[in-house]
Amino acid sequence: MARRIRIGIDTGGTFTDVVALDEDTGDLVTTKTPSTPANPADGFITGVEKVLALMAATGADVTSVSHGTTVATNKLLEGKVERLGFVTTEGYEFLLEIARQAVPDGYGNSYFWVKPPRIVPADHVRTVGGRMDFEGNEIRPFDEAAAVAAAHWFRDRGITTIGVCFLHSYADDRHEVAMREVLRREHPEAVVSISSEVLREYREYERAMTTLVDAAVKPSVSRYVANIHDRLDTIAPGVPFSIMKSNGGVLSADEVVHQPITTVLSGPAAGALGAGLVAARAGFAKVLTCDGGGTSTDVSVVLDGEPTLTTEGTIGAYPSKIPMIDVVTVGAGGGSIAWVSPEGTLKVGPQSAGADPGPLCYAKGGTDPTITDAHVVLGRIPPHLLGGEIPLDVEAARAGVEALAERLGLDPVRCATGILEISAWNQANALRQVSVKRGLDVRDFMLATFGGSGSLLACRLVDILDLAGVVVPRDPGNVSAFGLLTVDVKNDYVQTMVARHASLDLAAVQKTFDELTDRAAAALDAEGFPRDRHRYVRTVDLRYFGQAFEVRVPARDGGSGPVDAAYADAVAEAFHAEHRALYGYDFASDPTQQVEWVNLRVTGIGAIARPELRDLPSPPEAHSPAAGTASASPDPASSSRRSKTSSRLVCFDADEGYVETPVLWRPDLLAGETFAGPAVVEEFGSTVPVHPGFTARVDRIGNLVLTRTSRGGDR
Repeated sequence: MARRIRIGIDTGGTFTDVVALDEDTGDLVTTKTPSTPANPADGFITGVEKVLALMAATGADVTSVSHGTTVATNKLLEGKVERLGFVTTEGYEFLLEIARQAVPDGYGNSYFWVKPPRIVPADHVRTVGGRMDFEGNEIRPFDEAAAVAAAHWFRDRGITTIGVCFLHSYADDRHEVAMREVLRREHPEAVVSISSEVLREYREYERAMTTLVDAAVKPSVSRYVANIHDRLDTIAPGVPFSIMKSNGGVLSADEVVHQPITTVLSGPAAGALGAGLVAARAGFAKVLTCDGGGTSTDVSVVLDGEPTLTTEGTIGAYPSKIPMIDVVTVGAGGGSIAWVSPEGTLKVGPQSAGADPGPLCYAKGGTDPTITDAHVVLGRIPPHLLGGEIPLDVEAARAGVEALAERLGLDPVRCATGILEISAWNQANALRQVSVKRGLDVRDFMLATFGGSGSLLACRLVDILDLAGVVVPRDPGNVSAFGLLTVDVKNDYVQTMVARHASLDLAAVQKTFDELTDRAAAALDAEGFPRDRHRYVRTVDLRYFGQAFEVRVPARDGGSGPVDAAYADAVAEAFHAEHRALYGYDFASDPTQQVEWVNLRVTGIGAIARPELRDLPSPPEAHSPAAGTASASPDPASSSRRSKTSSRLVCFDADEGYVETPVLWRPDLLAGETFAGPAVVEEFGSTVPVHPGFTARVDRIGNLVLTRTSRGGDR
């Protein structure tokens, strides 16, 4: 009989991570394979074949495949945007140039900041006559002759990717739809994105930028998805194939090509969801996540098992208003390069050696020392990766670090520890951005570390931020791929409706919510979910009258309930509380402050069955494998596990030098076991150095929980 196997695959800069779930037995199988930057589809297919071989299964056993991809993200981060065209309302051709007239990091930066290049050159902008007002009333008719002229202009110059954003199209999209029809007729090769479908929300600069980003990544995402889909069909014909979205949901690959911007944080979103599920099961309500890869580290906040969302994100230099998990990325991955600045100081990242050529220890042509090389030199990771599949050249790493140390006038050990210290502070600053900057006290939070390099600096991050501790899930290198198996189908819909709370048209609000819900229901129908498995969530963006930024709050009764005065008042009260928590001042007590509703949102959710996290077996009596003492129990299995414990010289502190350190094989650890640092815990896809002064405990589901013997770090 055919088995039922679901596969999650996350493609990172260095490795492609794979997790497969046997739905009949509940068994989870994990593996990794090197990524293939030249053609990421090669690594994807290799991963599918590898995990099926491990399960003694075939493509006929696969019921679905979910994928987290960095294709859109990398294109934007690297600035490799193809020639774009932009069509906007007559008189607004410099919309992108004017932007928000804001200088990042305040006025102190105004002397040094250089405005980034426009995503569309000024000479690739065409304007078309016609005008809607903010209520959707037509002020001037659409100028079809100008539209045809614009289409011919782009066609004649070979510009085949075009974004369209007309003023107030969020209120009425007739003119944008007409422009798209003209482009389809007069320039059929063009790939077109219109703002009323990408982001039906006011603020024309953000709406235009989001639409242009969508257009910019659409050709690449379409080619990539089509390539993988075709090759996947050779292994598992007709299997459902979904792509992870930035909002924490998935969407079928066929639909993703029509809204590719939703995938810009595909991989990091899956990791945050997977870590959130594990942390919630472990009993931790407040968690910061740290997803360390080969190129970068992604951090986020998870509260009660749910990652926080934002619509104020950026991808590289480009703002994006789509709902996305609130992730901050820093160039501090295992492949981040250590270098000397013109002033003679040590710097780390954001340049990365990536997967090819990779760090010096990969022996694939790398020329600069990296974070991974520093870990190898200090003995914190073994001289191999993936349980021995990839040997590392320790001497090449040592030679690179010694050469860098000589340029800096440092001892090589201090140079290596300095590389890791800078990397740790880079990660700590990113964690502060998603926590302290949002009004959260990091001392109340556990740190969930995952990814191939995510746990290597965990203990140092606890010291720097004074965190409550660290939780390292089982198979941390595959948490993002595991997260793909936990993700519901999710679609977001928004409509701007600016109105003061005191004069709110409740019937109009109800009508808009109903229309958005109908759109969400139609999308879930198309994904194959019966109506009894649909769930809807309403949220509202509100602000105090005169403010420029909104606060999003959940609407009472989730995605249902009549919109009456009590309903509206409950939403306003939730806004007061959230605003007070964010900004620390009680505006609600000021009778002159009026509440203003801005955007109405509905999220349609199609729930899936999540994998169960099984408990680990417990030994008759917990023992300390790191200490190597005899167990009080005559359990022969415990003795066997301890006999597998090895040791090597590891440096945790430059002043202390190298110390003989126990090395534990994580699959041998059982629930309830505890041990004190120094120790190193190794497994197939990751390594966890446990520093002196820390205690490690294995919880009932196999998480490694690290806590400081005494709290109080470098705050």
